[in-house]
Amino acid sequence: MSATIELKYFNTFWLKRIQDISYAEQVVGGVTYPISPTFNDPLVPENLPLTFTYKSNNPEDKNGLATFIVSPDDDKDWLIEESRIRGGYNNTSVDLGVKAYLVEEENNQTHKASGLIYSGIFNSRTGINQTNQFSVAEDITRTIDPANGSIQRLYAEDTNLIIFQESKVSKSLIDKDAIYSAEGNASVTSRNLVIGQNVAFGGEYGISKDPESFAVNGYRKYFTDREQNVVCRLSMDGITIISNYGMIDFFRDKLSTAKVNGIFGGWDAHNKQYVISISEQQGSNRETEYNTLSFDESAKGWTSLFSYKPNQIFSLNNNFYTTKLGEIYKHYSFDNSTSTHGRFYGIGYNSKVTFVFNGAPSMIKNFQTINYEGDNGWIMESFKTDVDTAFPITASNRPTTLIAMQNNLLVNNFKLKENKYYANLVNNSPSSFGEIVWGSSSSGLKGFYGEVTMKIINETTNIRNAIGKKELFAVSTGFVRSS
Repeated sequence: MSATIELKYFNTFWLKRIQDISYAEQVVGGVTYPISPTFNDPLVPENLPLTFTYKSNNPEDKNGLATFIVSPDDDKDWLIEESRIRGGYNNTSVDLGVKAYLVEEENNQTHKASGLIYSGIFNSRTGINQTNQFSVAEDITRTIDPANGSIQRLYAEDTNLIIFQESKVSKSLIDKDAIYSAEGNASVTSRNLVIGQNVAFGGEYGISKDPESFAVNGYRKYFTDREQNVVCRLSMDGITIISNYGMIDFFRDKLSTAKVNGIFGGWDAHNKQYVISISEQQGSNRETEYNTLSFDESAKGWTSLFSYKPNQIFSLNNNFYTTKLGEIYKHYSFDNSTSTHGRFYGIGYNSKVTFVFNGAPSMIKNFQTINYEGDNGWIMESFKTDVDTAFPITASNRPTTLIAMQNNLLVNNFKLKENKYYANLVNNSPSSFGEIVWGSSSSGLKGFYGEVTMKIINETTNIRNAIGKKELFAVSTGFVRSS
């Protein structure tokens, strides 16, 4: 349907209906009357919404009909087109005649999950913007091996385009192409090619369907592969499995049970660490189960577990941020007014450090003392071996008087000596068979190894010296060979 309208004294325009309407009806007083699908029909009141019914190929539509309501004055339903070439005075008029078109054999929508397509260039300095141009006359598509799954993430690095598929990582040359000689040597040509030769990295590892796990710092890229249950790092030497650094079992269990879109990764620019958060599949009593931890390149290992569950992880201007329920939180920021640490998303957590003493692993030892260097306010929450456990050891204030110093020596807490804190380990295990003297009156813990947990006193207590920033430099233990 079209109509001719006069907009200027020397030119005319075609006013065209975008959609073809085969049938229209009007409801008056609960009665439906078929009318002409022309808005110039005098029977149609002005601005009256009409119900248009057209034939539909969708089997779910009743009787093969689909109905939608369109207002007659909706500007989205109309198209204005000049009727004269260049819109000039007395130029040749273009009527509704034959138009050139292309025949699409397969007119259904297709999703090419492993294909790339690029538009024209965009240059903000010169004002060129051709991002809406996709010329079929040019070679603007590139298909990556579909056997490796869909493309989940793209990252441009210098003159390479890093392509992360579900089970493979590869790179394509940008603005250049590599041609190989008969000897197998690659030579770079100056041919203007947007996406050139595609080269896959060694190893059958990809990003699965977790592009949110991707993080980058310099030339290092981090991501997870839940199909292989590993965490990977892509660097100049290729792909390295960093989950093998003492965490093989952990990531095998956690990644295999991670929920869909439940893995988030990011780079911590403050501590220079890769941070990853894994949420387990939702189910009975499992909605809150998650693990957030960090990988440190200098230590070549996973150094910390955190008590927060973020929705997004990123860094900006050397500051580390996460989001939670639409709110942005800045980490490592200290509030001098409240002197609080360890608060995530408005909830306070106790800081804990757990590690293992395993000197001379083949020898049965008797652990006798526990010592640490750092600020006061730390307590030993637990010390256990493969055989025994110890009583918890409380913190110690700096004794300021002789009486306070004497009282401090008579209780089982950390005592200050030469700027170091030390305490005896008092056994809390029941008497074992064959032991003559055992229990709370005996000191020392037997075992091959010792696992100790140190924590800071809760800041909500009345202990003044436990409030604020507390550092822990070193923890040691004294042991002797057990008979």
